[in-house]
Amino acid sequence: QVQLVESGGGLVQAGGSLRLSCAASERTFSFYAVGWFRQAPGKEREFVTTISSRSGSSTLYADSVKGRFTISRDNAKNTVYLQMNSLKPEDTAVYYCSAGWKASMGNSDYHLWGQGTQVTVSS
Repeated sequence: QVQLVESGGGLVQAGGSLRLSCAASERTFSFYAVGWFRQAPGKEREFVTTISSRSGSSTLYADSVKGRFTISRDNAKNTVYLQMNSLKPEDTAVYYCSAGWKASMGNSDYHLWGQGTQVTVSS
């Protein structure tokens, strides 16, 4: 079974940038749609963005991150990236990478999940 490992989280000041990576253990990763979700303390997990399988020609973004975050994939490296610019304190959360057969906004469409990486944005 494909395993997902997130990295790249950390502490950054508001207005700064971070790039998260989601590395998969198998080459079959290219056949999966990949989504990023986040969960802030005391809140439910929420959709951030997703990218379609293979070429990644289709992407979706939550309104709250549109224009600031960019998802991309490098199938040769079995990795999906989340470039986060103009970060705000409200972006503070644990960010989770997920994989499934459908690039959707619903977390139930993803059956593989990583452990998460903490992103903290200070004001």
